[in-house]
Amino acid sequence: MKRQIGQGIIFLFLFIVSYQFFENPYTSQYIDSWKEQATFQASSTDSLYKEIEKKSHAYEEQAVDATIDRVWKAVPGYNGLKVDKQKSYTNMKQAGIFDEKKLILKETKPKVTLDNLEPSPIYKGNPAKAMVAFQVNVAWGNEYLPELLKILKKHDITTTFFLDGSWTKKNPRLAKMIAEEGHEIGNHAYSHPDFQKLSSEKMREELTMTSNVIEATVKRTPKWFAPPSGSFNANTIKVARGLEMKTVLWTVDTVDWKSPNPDEMANRVIQKAHPGAMILMHPTKSSAEGLDKLIKGIEQKGLKISTVSDLLSEKRFP
Repeated sequence: MKRQIGQGIIFLFLFIVSYQFFENPYTSQYIDSWKEQATFQASSTDSLYKEIEKKSHAYEEQAVDATIDRVWKAVPGYNGLKVDKQKSYTNMKQAGIFDEKKLILKETKPKVTLDNLEPSPIYKGNPAKAMVAFQVNVAWGNEYLPELLKILKKHDITTTFFLDGSWTKKNPRLAKMIAEEGHEIGNHAYSHPDFQKLSSEKMREELTMTSNVIEATVKRTPKWFAPPSGSFNANTIKVARGLEMKTVLWTVDTVDWKSPNPDEMANRVIQKAHPGAMILMHPTKSSAEGLDKLIKGIEQKGLKISTVSDLLSEKRFP
């Protein structure tokens, strides 16, 4: 009897241990990983794998490092492409033939990013990226903001609005409307001063006050700073970086504050739009009336319109 009880206890113990072993997610992951590795080792001598290995170079691209250009200053890097040979082989092994549609590509990061560069202004994205960003600076023009937002929503576009701090404090409802539409929020200083004429202490005050009121109003922390009127100096860049923001300017200017003819403005900007461009605009009558045409024209050039963060990231598009 005692012997039977002892055998039963041992059986139960072994059952529990084996159950936990095979049901444990970490154990399952280990087994799956081991199987994949075994498959990979077996495939490395396979003719299909060798063909993937031979042809993969035609589909790969080296990552491009961020750099400081003599004219354009800080230019972001761009991810490269590499064939995942193991996963590509797994995709093709059932058919047993090479099929480029079943290749698995993964992005490779550059060694140098914007974060690695010394503080410098940014005027554009990487020219290899088929994307542009609207940089909408807001310190006035309340009457045209709803129409701008309506047109952007119609085209399913989110971009970046740089908000003046004092404007945000006076117009919390409009600031929230911009954020609720999914647009990125940047810092445009508090009182629209000339940053070339400010001390470092005053610059820091302007930027900090603006970020604080934006965070309190729309619960967003700005990571980009657009100097009012594009006025800045070396200290501006350093102060902004010290507050964990990078300074952005623009590549193409709508000059909408001069009230140009909307169609003429749109045609001029469309002609100048190119991969990596940042397009400056404001909530003006010209921009509100010309935005629909501007968006269509840019997209017809094969360019996606997105946020400053999307444009300046290393992530590939498309």
